[in-house]
Amino acid sequence: MSLTLDDFDYLLPPELIAQAPLAERCASRLLVLDGERLDDRGFCDLPELVQPGDLLVFNDTRVIHARLYGTKETGGHIEVLIERAVGPHEALAQIRASKSPRAGSRLRLADAFDVTVLGRVGEFFHLRFPDSDDLLDLLEDHGKLPLPPYIDRSADEHDESRYQTVYARERGSVAAPTAGLHFDQPMLAELAKRGVRGAWLTLHVGAGTFQPVRVNDLGEHRMHRERYVIPQETVDAIAATRAAGRRVIAVGTTSLRALEGAAQDGPLEAGTGETELFILPGYRFQVVDALITNFHLPKSTLLMLVSAFAGLEPMRRAYAHAVDHSYRFFSYGDAMFITHRNDAI
Repeated sequence: MSLTLDDFDYLLPPELIAQAPLAERCASRLLVLDGERLDDRGFCDLPELVQPGDLLVFNDTRVIHARLYGTKETGGHIEVLIERAVGPHEALAQIRASKSPRAGSRLRLADAFDVTVLGRVGEFFHLRFPDSDDLLDLLEDHGKLPLPPYIDRSADEHDESRYQTVYARERGSVAAPTAGLHFDQPMLAELAKRGVRGAWLTLHVGAGTFQPVRVNDLGEHRMHRERYVIPQETVDAIAATRAAGRRVIAVGTTSLRALEGAAQDGPLEAGTGETELFILPGYRFQVVDALITNFHLPKSTLLMLVSAFAGLEPMRRAYAHAVDHSYRFFSYGDAMFITHRNDAI
């Protein structure tokens, strides 16, 4: 199947891009796509859409204060967005500056500490932070919460809680696994009461998730790399769910990418790894049966992923329906519940 970037475009009125969360997490709408059928529901209806014995797989990553402001040695102002930590004192980062800093130069960040530019790794800068402090602690104390680029305001105190899932615990992401933002503790308790099981993994979302696809020939695109950890308990829970004939439901594309990435070379196994899996229509899913996800940007790799999961034409109809019915889009927007189609193309 020959696909180009234009196959994943759609018209989105700017006013449908959610700029802030709703007052209640589970007050979002939920568009259900099952085969050819579309159903408008509320996220609070989720317990009615899953069955006892189904398994929800959550990403427990926690968003860090990854945005920092500072100056170069020349006095020029810079903005640093951490992509990911690569050690206790080193990180890859995007840097916005009038002129890119050179390898060996020093940057003063938050008027609190200095970092050294070690060089470049692709489009990112490799930075060395002070040995005297833990990197994530420094970011927590001096950085800012990084909201996505399509939210046209700075993060405020409300975002400190609402741009985190209620189960976030493992620090490392620069963007939230947004499908999980709809869950609150009463929802989790209701699902457990109904016999729906939960399992956990960690995938730290990098800033590369917002990078546009820059080639029209999708065969030339290379995905950004993200690190994941899948515990043995999660692998065992998935095996038990499969044996019982129940569904594995990924909460978010990050959970799906971790599971499918870990199963690329054989049976799913516990452990730590990195994935740069690029999922397009025609991909054969190994682990996940259903997906809870938000709405994704036009021409994005995540829109390509959900199109592979449900079928390109059904997904086009679903997005057209969402626009026509004024669903809220992107990180603070509404959600979809998608059943995998084995014949999806």
